[in-house]
Amino acid sequence: MKVLVAVKRVVDYNVKIRVKTDGTDVETSGVKMSMNPFDEIAVEEAVRLKEAGTATEIIAVSLGVPQAQETIRTALAMGADRGIHVQTDAVLEPLAVAKLLKAIVDKESPDLVVLGKQAIDDDSNQTGQMLAALMGWPQGTFASKLEIADGKANVTREVDGGLETVGLNIPCVVTTDLRLNEPRYASLPNIMKAKKKTIEKLTTDDLCVDVTPRLEVLGVEEPAKRQAGVIVADVAELIDKLKNEAKVI
Repeated sequence: MKVLVAVKRVVDYNVKIRVKTDGTDVETSGVKMSMNPFDEIAVEEAVRLKEAGTATEIIAVSLGVPQAQETIRTALAMGADRGIHVQTDAVLEPLAVAKLLKAIVDKESPDLVVLGKQAIDDDSNQTGQMLAALMGWPQGTFASKLEIADGKANVTREVDGGLETVGLNIPCVVTTDLRLNEPRYASLPNIMKAKKKTIEKLTTDDLCVDVTPRLEVLGVEEPAKRQAGVIVADVAELIDKLKNEAKVI
């Protein structure tokens, strides 16, 4: 079984986000970048499938600027077999990403596509669902457990009422949630091996996909700072402030 994993280069989750002085975007110059945490979980799950003998090949795909190859190398060091980088300087919206991934899926014919449920930079939570719709494949989103058996993928997902398990015919799309697994750290020998693994380079023109943005960002600003709390003397004062100042009751 061939598994395709999409990985995105994002601002590291430990970095405090700063807005550019002109208010057009967040500051990324000189900022530490890393693989989207949900995509790390997706790579880990694919590697576990290979270690279990279920998967035979893992392909890591990333879209964007040349530095995205570093993210692919991280996936290769974790255990992916080869990489594909679609280079573009355009701002990629979820639909454009889904269309590019569809073109790669058509080219590679994987049995399973695994990707994070969302990226921590835009929090769109749309790409996996859009890809499944474009492919006409079944989808299992927010997976907290994944089992492959008898040509089906059983995906356990967390819902408001507890846990729901869906059986998907392969090929299918699965998006990963936090509780699916704990990603491994790449060992030094695997990091060195990853340097010798191949990364195929493509462009959006090679895949015949129009990635022109459909949305225009009018401005980016930091959230308003929270005001300091107030200690009230008794319940009566609390109710008075909630009613007359906060106006929530």
